[in-house]
Amino acid sequence: MPDTRPDPRNDGQGIGLRGIVTPPSAGRFGGAEVVALVLTLLWLALVALFFALVDGGSEGGTGVLPVMMTLVGIFLPVAMIWVAAVTARTAREMRAEAQRLQHMIDTMRQGWQASQTALARPLERRLEEIAASARQTETAVATFTSRRDAIAVQPSADRKAALVVPRAAVGEDEPTLALGTPAEQLAAPVSVADFIRALNFPDSSEDAEGFRALRRALEERGMAKLIRAAQDVLTLLSQDGIFMDDLRPDRTRPELWRRFANGERGREMAGLGGVRDRTSLALTAGRMRGDTIFRDAAHHFLRQFDKTFTEFAKNASDAEVAELAETRTARAFMLLGRVTGTFD
Repeated sequence: MPDTRPDPRNDGQGIGLRGIVTPPSAGRFGGAEVVALVLTLLWLALVALFFALVDGGSEGGTGVLPVMMTLVGIFLPVAMIWVAAVTARTAREMRAEAQRLQHMIDTMRQGWQASQTALARPLERRLEEIAASARQTETAVATFTSRRDAIAVQPSADRKAALVVPRAAVGEDEPTLALGTPAEQLAAPVSVADFIRALNFPDSSEDAEGFRALRRALEERGMAKLIRAAQDVLTLLSQDGIFMDDLRPDRTRPELWRRFANGERGREMAGLGGVRDRTSLALTAGRMRGDTIFRDAAHHFLRQFDKTFTEFAKNASDAEVAELAETRTARAFMLLGRVTGTFD
């Protein structure tokens, strides 16, 4: 509601409620009235001068018609002057009234918006709590429905290797040790936990664990290709204001991700494209059509993600697949996959 206290800046020119302009008082002369008064006095002076010079020595008629015509000739211009002054004053008052109504509407709109914002904040917090609880529940369900080895329990994610790559022959361009063993084969494999943490990238400059996992993953050739491709794509998307933290894709069961890793394609895989943000989809589609560099980077990233995820799914549990699907790299795959028609 508007403040009804008198405004100390009120100078008598029509300021009533604070911030609301009121029309000027009816008893105050404005510019139009002053001009009309000056013109009236000037006209009457000219009329008096005319009769003093012209009719002073002549005998005027005494008929009714001449007298009426004389009065009309004298007072009709005066009447027209004041009609114009009243019209100008009415227009001025209408403008002041329109301004006052506009101020009232703006005040009511601001109050309504403030009330809606105050009501929306608790609701948003409640929805976020519900969403967080749902994510925790789904993660717990995925944990209980994870694949179990028929013979032995799988090792923890901190010790289990993320990718199981078959041992390949040493190439000519590959450095070897004195005994002929490649240097990469002597290094400990990157764990599942470090691989997932690297695909999500560090949250901030203080995320020491994230940087450690990222450096560790970049030392592995296959992972480094995917991480660099994801970094290029995320950087290009950020130029259009698209950030993976702002996306809230639909959760997909690990079974569908495994079917994708096994080579299934088509409309049955549409559930993997869970990004529904229309603005991000439209901006990305426009960038794909008009930017050759972005299009090449996106297709390169999709190929690397497909290849690396196929190897990852062979050694990962359902809970680990679900955790990887929550990373920034996986969200970029969902977004670009839907734009390029990968899941059609």
